[in-house]
Amino acid sequence: MDAAVQKTLLPLDDAGLDLIFREARTFNAFTDTPVADETLTEAVRLAELGPTGVNAVPGRFLFLRSPEAKARLLPALSEGNKEKTAKAPVTVIVAHDIAFTETLATTFPHAPGAKDWFQGQAAVDYAAYNATLQAAYLIVALRALGLDTGPMGGFDKGAVDAAFFEGTTWRSNLLVNVGYGDRSALRPRGPRLGVEAITRFL
Repeated sequence: MDAAVQKTLLPLDDAGLDLIFREARTFNAFTDTPVADETLTEAVRLAELGPTGVNAVPGRFLFLRSPEAKARLLPALSEGNKEKTAKAPVTVIVAHDIAFTETLATTFPHAPGAKDWFQGQAAVDYAAYNATLQAAYLIVALRALGLDTGPMGGFDKGAVDAAFFEGTTWRSNLLVNVGYGDRSALRPRGPRLGVEAITRFL
C-alpha cells in the first residue's frame, strides 16, 4: 500500500481538545472583534467534509451580518433570543435542501439510482437530520478556527423560510450566533449526566 495512504493522523493534544470541547461554551454575548468572511468560509469547507447519509450533504448555510438582514430575522425569534441575536456579529441560518436528491449524481455518483431512494416526507426528514449533523460539524469547525458559537432553537421556522427562502428548496433547521465570545458574560457550565449514566458497552 502507498505510504501516503497509510499515513497515521495524530490525535488532538490537550490544547485542541480544550478549544473544541472542554473550554468551549455556548455564548449569548460576543465582543466587538470582527469576524472575517474567509474564516466563515473555511468553517463551511471543513463542515462539509463531515459524514452524511449517502454523502447527501443537504446542509445549507446563510450568514446574516447586516442590520437589514437581522431585522428580517428578529420577528421570527422568541423574545429570549432577539437581543442576543441582534447584537451577535454573525448569525447563520442552518438550513436543509429538500431537493438534495438532485445533487446525488454529483455527491454519490457510484449509485446512479440513489435519487429514487428518497421520496416525499422521507426525503424531507432525511435532509433535516443530516443537516442537523452538519450544523454540529459547523459548530466544531468554527470552534477549531477560534470562533465561539451560540446555537439556538426558539424561532418560527415557517416565518424564517418565508423571509429568506421563499421560492427555494431550502428550509430552516436551526440558528447559530457566531463571533468571539465575551467570557465575562458566561454563566457556570450546566451540569452533565456523566459517562456512566449515558453509556453502555455490550
